[in-house]
Order: sequence, then C-alpha cells, then structure tokens
Amino acid sequence: MAWTVPPTAVAGALLTASQWNAGVRDNLLETAPAKATLSGRIFVSTGANSIAQRSIVSDKITAQQNTASGSYVNLGTVGATVTVTTGTLAQVHHGCQLFSSTTGTVWASYAISGATTVSASDEWANEANGTDGNRSGVSELHTVTAGSNTFQQKYRVGSGTGTFDDRYIIVWAL
Repeated sequence: MAWTVPPTAVAGALLTASQWNAGVRDNLLETAPAKATLSGRIFVSTGANSIAQRSIVSDKITAQQNTASGSYVNLGTVGATVTVTTGTLAQVHHGCQLFSSTTGTVWASYAISGATTVSASDEWANEANGTDGNRSGVSELHTVTAGSNTFQQKYRVGSGTGTFDDRYIIVWAL
C-alpha cells in the first residue's frame, strides 16, 4: 500500500515492511545524500519535491591570440569550451584579458550549441576599449533547453586587431 502522504503514527501500531518502505525508505531516497553519485556536484530543484544532481564545469585557455574579425569567431586556439547537462537554466561566468590595437572596442562572448542554439552576443560579452587592455568577467543567468549543452567563447572587434589572453568559462548547470 503506497500513500501520497504517510499516515499519522499511532502509539503501539505496527507497520508492515511495505508501509515502512513507502513511508520512510522511499522518502529518504529522495534526499540529496541519497541521490549523490559523484563528489563535487550541486543539487537543484526540478519541480515540487524533486531534485537533480548537476555539475559546475570550467575551461581555461592561456594562449594569447588575435583576430581582426568584426563578427564573432574562434581564434587559432578555440575559445574556452565546456559541455554539461543542464536543466532549463545555466549560470555562465566567462572572462579574459582583452585589448585593441587601436582605440576601437573588442568583445569576448560565448555561444551555446547542443540542446540549445544561441549565437554569441554583445549582450553578455566582456568589452574593452583601446590599447590599455582590460581583464574582466561577466556573469549571465541564461535560459537554455534542458539536455547536453556546449558553451564556447567567441571573439570580435569593432576595428583594428583584438588581442585575447587567459580566456576562461565556468558554467553552473541548473
């Protein structure tokens, strides 16, 4: 016999194994410690009284490289890239050191592929103006399609040549 809400305990009453399993064991199996299969993971709610194990993943590229492209592109060494199983949200933090060979603006953003297809955008980009350079990071709570999603940094310039160094991305799958 399975209950949606366990019955109120009564002094002296005996529970059958089936009642114990449905009322106690099955509920304990829904806790984060019971669902944990790997260390270093987080848990997120996936609905009322439901949780799922998720990952925090990161990648870093230390090669300093350039582009003169006005559209978002990969550099000689593809930008920091992570693939992770998400729910419908992902917290993305990415950054790098970036500067222009002129007084122009340079941007470092990210694209998403897999279950979700989103092009890199200035909306969630790191931005620097001029030759002084800037080391910056941007965080964005991004709505995605649940499933396997790949997040990859992309780069562009407004004019001149942009230089990008110490590029990284961190994704919290929610």
